[in-house]
Amino acid sequence: MDTLSALSDQQLYILFRQGNGMAYTEIYHRYKGILHLHAYKKLGDFEEAKDVVQELFTLLWNGREALPDTDNFSGYLYQSLRNRIFNVISHKKVKSRYADSITQVFNEGYVITDHLVREKQLALSIEAEIANLPPKMQQVFLLSRKSYLSHKEIAQELSISESTVKNQIKSALKILRTKLELLILMGIVFFIDKV
Repeated sequence: MDTLSALSDQQLYILFRQGNGMAYTEIYHRYKGILHLHAYKKLGDFEEAKDVVQELFTLLWNGREALPDTDNFSGYLYQSLRNRIFNVISHKKVKSRYADSITQVFNEGYVITDHLVREKQLALSIEAEIANLPPKMQQVFLLSRKSYLSHKEIAQELSISESTVKNQIKSALKILRTKLELLILMGIVFFIDKV
């Protein structure tokens, strides 16, 4: 091993490409520190930089027979490391965009679901307030709004005058409007507090 430490990078590279494990170990010890420092400066994460350098040396060993001829092995190492760093950074950006899109979909889905829940709650509140109307007024209102009967048809069906139908519907709407305005106002205040 002492004899290998005296060899130049180029000589070690030739031996390494021929499968000499000792030459590989010498290259690893010669460059791992400086490559790790370089990767750390680019990535800002000690462990991630360590992993990138380790992957680089693993790929070098596994692909040693296909490595190109080069007169500048240290330059080749730096270029290979630089490419791996770019891949890591690019992968991080893709993950970040994916996470952002998932968050956006979740938030939009939440907003849609929230609106549907509020809409259902409002419909239930309306139904509850209709149920609290006096019985005759409730009957007139439901025939008007749910059965879509005209004032004249309601009057004929219930044997009351059209003006009574009109007054019952008007009174029902006034009661409902007052109670529901309060519910809607509370809902708006609740919504604003959430935003």
